[in-house]
Amino acid sequence: MGRPVAIVGTGHSKFGVRNDVNIAELAWEAMREAASEAGIELKDVDQVVVGNAGGWSSEYLSSIVLLEYAGISGKPVYRVEAACATGSAAIKAAHDAIAAGEADLVLVVGVEKMNESPTPIVVEMIGRAGNYFWEFENFGLTFPGYYALYATAYMSEFGATEEDLCRVAVKNHHHASMNPKAHFPRAITLEQCLQSRYVAWPLKLYDSSPITDGAAAVVMASEDLAKKLTDSPVWIHSIGMASDTSNLSKRPDFLVHRASRLAAERAFKKLGIELEGSYKHFDFANVHDAFTIAEILAYEAMGFARLGEGYKLVREEQTYIGGLIPVNLDGGLKAKGHPIGATGVSMAVEHVRQLQGRVEKGRQAEIKRGRSLAHNVGGTGHYAFVTVYGLDKPRRY
Repeated sequence: MGRPVAIVGTGHSKFGVRNDVNIAELAWEAMREAASEAGIELKDVDQVVVGNAGGWSSEYLSSIVLLEYAGISGKPVYRVEAACATGSAAIKAAHDAIAAGEADLVLVVGVEKMNESPTPIVVEMIGRAGNYFWEFENFGLTFPGYYALYATAYMSEFGATEEDLCRVAVKNHHHASMNPKAHFPRAITLEQCLQSRYVAWPLKLYDSSPITDGAAAVVMASEDLAKKLTDSPVWIHSIGMASDTSNLSKRPDFLVHRASRLAAERAFKKLGIELEGSYKHFDFANVHDAFTIAEILAYEAMGFARLGEGYKLVREEQTYIGGLIPVNLDGGLKAKGHPIGATGVSMAVEHVRQLQGRVEKGRQAEIKRGRSLAHNVGGTGHYAFVTVYGLDKPRRY
């Protein structure tokens, strides 16, 4: 199990099309804020973990460029990649280093400059994040196409509608309208979503997350150091991770996000939580909503709803504040944005600030249990991470 690990500082850039900065300047916005919040200088960290999927941005060795810009060249650093779950993988790597006693203070940075490449190139590169020869090369599947397959199958099997999908978008834009760091900090109506153009039927423009530039950072510490740096650390209670087949046709049940369910079961097992009805243990959650159907599938994989009933939660507004479990109070990938390498770290920033009661008015969850859940998927369920954060030091240690 190792040593307890806490987050003691957070930083977050503005998400969007950030042509005003290069990748190092963008990352610096989050790194500087995280270090300031932790009350440290960056030279104090033992190592740095960078989450950056890359490929579409100009700097191939992004982690080295970031350290040079921050004035800490020479520090141990490595870059991790797990598609859209890259940020969560970076947090897992830092957590394990501290838990194992290899480090006491680690900076995790997630950053992406996706808009340095033209949209068709970005769409192609993301589309390759499946089975290249069978799905992309032969059939031309892109990510909107992948998730459209999920949506059509789900609607056919369980009776969900395009309106239900759009209700996810409306909810997440509502929350993003109160988040000044969001890519799209504005509300939309159900009618606006339904009238937006189709990207891959039945998914429309407003069902889809944007191509986003952004950065997020956290400073993570061992128990002894965390207690010296802050009176209000947020602890990592548990991390579950899993994977699935590259080829979708080899998965036994298309409508069960197997990797997500396995990751949740593994995270929950460490805490004595049953999958079904797991929402009772958390004050709020972030789930991976690259497309609106993905959020509905995540409700079921996390145990918030039974198979085929996830759409009912959003139809009944049970994932707003005051409902069964508030979900994606920062706007989610859908409206906050999805800079691939930064997304999992951005979730961590949100969870720390929510648990400490210091996010913007109107989107602050009511903290009663002192525990929250973050779910992050890479690919179409190729990777999955479920991270549980909490205010109390985890009892399993």
